[in-house]
Amino acid sequence: MPPSTAAIQFDPSHRLWVLHTPQTSYALRLDERDVPRHVYWGPALALAQVIDVPRRPLPADSSFESPASEAGELAGDGFGPQGLLVGFSDGTSAVEWRFVDHEVTAGDLAIRLRDRHYPLEATLHYRVHDDSDVIVRWTTLRHTDASGDPLLLTRTDSATWTPPLRPRYRLSHVTGAWTSEFQLERVALPIGETVLTSRRGVSSHQAHPWLMIDDGQAGEEHGEVWSTALAWSGSWRISIDHSPSGRLTWTGGFGHEGLTWRLRPGETWRTPPFAGLFSTGGFGGTSRAWHDHVARHVLPDPGTLRPIVYNSWEATGWAVNEANQKRLAAMASRIGAELFVMDDGWFGARDGDAAGLGDWRVKTDNFPSGLDPLIAEVHRLGMRFGLWVEPEMVNPDSDLYRAHPDWVLHMPNRARTTLRNQLVLNFARPDVAGWAHKWLDTLVRDHHIDYLKWDMNRAFTEAGWPDAGPDASRLWIEHVRGVYCILDRLRDDHPDLRIQACAGGGGRSDLGMLSRTDEVWISDNTDAADRIAIQHGYSQLYPARTMAAWVTDSPNFLTGRRLPLRFRFHVAMAGVLGIGGNLLEWTEEELGEATDLIGRYKQIRPIVQHGRQYRLGTHAGRTAVQYSTPDQLAVLAWQLPLRAGQPTVPIRLRNLDPTGRYRDADTGSIHHGAVLMAHGIDPDLPTDYTSTLIRLTRIG
Repeated sequence: MPPSTAAIQFDPSHRLWVLHTPQTSYALRLDERDVPRHVYWGPALALAQVIDVPRRPLPADSSFESPASEAGELAGDGFGPQGLLVGFSDGTSAVEWRFVDHEVTAGDLAIRLRDRHYPLEATLHYRVHDDSDVIVRWTTLRHTDASGDPLLLTRTDSATWTPPLRPRYRLSHVTGAWTSEFQLERVALPIGETVLTSRRGVSSHQAHPWLMIDDGQAGEEHGEVWSTALAWSGSWRISIDHSPSGRLTWTGGFGHEGLTWRLRPGETWRTPPFAGLFSTGGFGGTSRAWHDHVARHVLPDPGTLRPIVYNSWEATGWAVNEANQKRLAAMASRIGAELFVMDDGWFGARDGDAAGLGDWRVKTDNFPSGLDPLIAEVHRLGMRFGLWVEPEMVNPDSDLYRAHPDWVLHMPNRARTTLRNQLVLNFARPDVAGWAHKWLDTLVRDHHIDYLKWDMNRAFTEAGWPDAGPDASRLWIEHVRGVYCILDRLRDDHPDLRIQACAGGGGRSDLGMLSRTDEVWISDNTDAADRIAIQHGYSQLYPARTMAAWVTDSPNFLTGRRLPLRFRFHVAMAGVLGIGGNLLEWTEEELGEATDLIGRYKQIRPIVQHGRQYRLGTHAGRTAVQYSTPDQLAVLAWQLPLRAGQPTVPIRLRNLDPTGRYRDADTGSIHHGAVLMAHGIDPDLPTDYTSTLIRLTRIG
């Protein structure tokens, strides 16, 4: 049997590596030309068993087919999408590898290859953990001639992935737009090439850099699922190749088509992590495995319960001042908020979205004594204090832009398109990134800021960098690295600082950003009815402890829909609860109900944020989600519009002890675990947009 914890084995006679996770195995080998070839990815096998895995037959005895029967670990040959495209000074673009060596360190494997003629070295990296079935992969390239000509890089993917042969394949991913992010798509994968990508400079609202593959038979709690996720917050591309012969591979990494830059003599180029997971637990088991991995190996501070935020944006917009923020803070404290965040409008000439962005000076007309009196009052009320910032952006109508028009992304002899009256600052430039870090560090340090909402409200256009010459395309990569560097430095220098990632909602929601922030603002759409689907799609990969969810006013500012306060709360309680409504206009009845519901959320917060999530399905407009710890459960159920005469069915719970008994914390009723799973529970949801919270405790 394979090792019970993560391990890496090498069989020199077969030139074969096997990586073991707790429940799975992954194998690759070197072929006769020293090309790393994929061998196996699936349920756990011992080394001897992997050796016995038959090689795939060639698709046909034809000169029009690829000469290799097995897919490469980094697609650089054959007729499918290329994961590595390098141009050499004499016009050659193909690579021919020579194996150099490999190194195993704890759970890390590095396989070093060198081109047989040109000064290029590639190292394939693999990482496994003893508490996760996720395999993390990335690639480094090195120009080995310190005095030679630069090498032209056109494509540098992180990894290529290959599942076993199956009669058919189904693709799961999410699509969307601003205010409709994370819409789950589950479709039969066609023959040919399918490309998932963002060309916007961010991971985007329209697509997200992860996918799941099954054979069309997987369900929420059963079936084989192969999934991968790219840890990158800029433009990206994943190319899926489903050949007529049945073989499926996909390759992915940062950047998109049409970008080129040079690998300079002596330089090393590292790609972002591209992680993969195999599960036999269906889509729900796959999601929970990703949730566990994100908590254990991605998030910077996973163990801390996320506070209940009050954000002042919907109440005051840009018209923030010391007086109205203090009034809102008092109301937020009264209902139980733990963190008060002042949104846009506190700086420069910021009276709308047309001016002042980039001038990060406190607006003295609105805050005559600066921010400190407001912060002191928030702290006196027992809350922490946070601020909205948008460091990567500038308005043309700003002192910063007038002083440094060259700091933005732009192309010579081309117009500069504004979106939301903004241009994008080029964080690939060290001077721009240094300026941003300096004012952010000063702001946090001088005012003891507890929390930053880091926003980013437009995609890249005219993405040029004239000073970079032939390497201008590097900005698509180096801008994101500049953002990462600032976030990393802020967290290192201010260990208690918490950061929310926002990009007009969910435009930059990915493992790269989550490795540096505490939560994600997943959508500007706070309509609770719409949020159920958005939150469902987000939960496919990311855990509830990272999902910021607000209760805002009714009718909703975006959709005009009117929804009960209880329903809005119950939807937001499925993640990190926040409040964004104008509390100054809430009635005493609403404030009392909010106080009660916030108190209930605090009771279930450890279960929601640190428990295991089970999506309980949707039938007749009724949908529910369950969060569990070993002895406690919280179930949130919502009734969406129901067609007249349409029957409803009980909600069947998951993963209980069938011999156990469970007490309802609100009614005192005792339920048997076997009945809750086999028959279910039938909450009273009599009309559209009613909802409930069920709290169960195991008593025996």
